Amino acid sequence: MLTVNPLEVEGMHFTAVTVELPKTNLLVISNEVGYIMCGALDVDLLSEDLADRKIIAGRAKGVKTIEQLLHAPLEKITDASKGYGWQAGMTGKDALLKIA
Repeated sequence: MLTVNPLEVEGMHFTAVTVELPKTNLLVISNEVGYIMCGALDVDLLSEDLADRKIIAGRAKGVKTIEQLLHAPLEKITDASKGYGWQAGMTGKDALLKIA
């Protein structure tokens, strides 16, 4: 099943996507600037192989819901995200507010 919902974080608007897969969920919260995602995100691919695209993205591991993704620390971020003040260890919510 695929679920797409609007998500408001401190008055800022994002899109929350949940893809229910066998034995796991794929979770993404995004806006037009960037996104955060569950552990399925290959940050190294984005930072190395697709570096020229300057993708703003971060990964949180061990999350099972959109709510958990908002409050989990980002385990890894793309190099381009650092330009927006993102740091590994910050919560997904804090990262999203920096690109709102």
